[in-house]
Amino acid sequence: MTDLDQSAAPILEALADYHARNRYGFAPPGHRQGRGVDEAVLRVLGREPFLGDVLSSGGLDDRSSSHGYLSQAEKLMAQAVGAEQAFFSTCGSSLSVKAAMLAVAGGRGELLVSRDAHKSVVAGLIFAGVEPRWIKPRYDSQLHLAHPPGPDDVEAAWVAHPDAAGALIVSPTPYGTCADLESIVEICHSRRKPLIVDEAWGAHLPFFDQLPTWAMDAGADVCVVSVHKMGMGFEQGSVFHVQGDLVDPDHLSACADLLMTTSPNVLIYAAIDGWRRQMVREGEARLTETLRLADDVRERIEQRDGLHVLHDELLTEQASHDLDRLHVLIDVSDLGITGYQVSDWIREHRAVDLGLSDHRRVEVTISMGDDEHMIERLLDALDAVIEAAPGLERAPSVAMPSLDDLDIEPVLLPAEAFFGPYEDVAADQAVGRVAAEQITPYPPGIPALVPGERITAGIVDYLRSGLAAGMVLPDATDSDLNTIRVVALP
Repeated sequence: MTDLDQSAAPILEALADYHARNRYGFAPPGHRQGRGVDEAVLRVLGREPFLGDVLSSGGLDDRSSSHGYLSQAEKLMAQAVGAEQAFFSTCGSSLSVKAAMLAVAGGRGELLVSRDAHKSVVAGLIFAGVEPRWIKPRYDSQLHLAHPPGPDDVEAAWVAHPDAAGALIVSPTPYGTCADLESIVEICHSRRKPLIVDEAWGAHLPFFDQLPTWAMDAGADVCVVSVHKMGMGFEQGSVFHVQGDLVDPDHLSACADLLMTTSPNVLIYAAIDGWRRQMVREGEARLTETLRLADDVRERIEQRDGLHVLHDELLTEQASHDLDRLHVLIDVSDLGITGYQVSDWIREHRAVDLGLSDHRRVEVTISMGDDEHMIERLLDALDAVIEAAPGLERAPSVAMPSLDDLDIEPVLLPAEAFFGPYEDVAADQAVGRVAAEQITPYPPGIPALVPGERITAGIVDYLRSGLAAGMVLPDATDSDLNTIRVVALP
């Protein structure tokens, strides 16, 4: 590919030109660049977001998109990160990963999938009618954390299911742990099968060599990144990259088109475009400083009584291959309260929102948008909750599942179970039945139950005790989990 001018930002520049020419459209969006918006809305949002919310085709570009602003921006992104092609999505990585699954396995039966996959992957299985052949993640029974599968786990899955269309794994995980992607790629490619990497947490990885290896450098065929997670884009901004000859990029694009909105938000596109240019110009310097800040934060939190920052425990042989240190995972169990309580208390009393939380941990992610002032605010919030902890009511304990509980038997295809006849039964009567819904502790959004799996007593106890302790289960049919939706008996 000819070297492109990485100082260009075609979507941003086109939007600036749109306003410079004082364009006006008698077409959607109906707010007319904010002219018709309620004043109370404008007081909160300002007029600027509406000025950037224009039609992609027939507004920013002409009705046939002849200027190719989006395609130019995608080519610049691909070259910036070393992929062959890149595609922007305004529907988040949830759409992008579904498109990748459809392109690789749609209509072809089976896909190897790491069981620690996000709920969006399960949704893709349901939409595509694909049969998951689960790869067991490496589970730490002491920390009760799932890490990416190792190469041996992937090899074993291929031996058991050689006809699968491809494989999908998550790396980095929401906890920042990373798979040995180079070895896993080699295993898949030795069979001429593609590897999809759900790299939603890894948009920053290609821009600095002191971070874990990113999927395209490791040789993956498709990877999906969320620009809004560790980058500087808006929520819903996602990019999926493709390379090699095992996945047809035109078919991948067509699969995305089946799922994607026909009214994409130009604001999201423009932010992705501008973030790529920013990373090319100053990504290494900014990420160097961000890593320094993260390492300092980790050390200062570790010095506080009752808090422990996990690091070595996440890099053992039975854990991850590498760790993104911008994920700061904090064990709060010595405070005698749960991560749910820590997160809720800090939000209420210090107006600070943390990342994921569970029965004994909270996590914060450090980004290029953070600085010393905001870090001091975080540390002040942690100091305050340490002081408050002795006076907080002790939450009920969570019945963590055993390894046997996690070895769940798949009975039906997820699509068969989800779309087939169902009934709602009392939770204790659901044990032994086949799930017809997915139930997902969120965040991080990894389903504890997937449609088509046989429900175990250990999983029910875990979910119900977790709910009582503060766990959030946003997708359960019964939010109180008194009942669970199961496949109807014949």
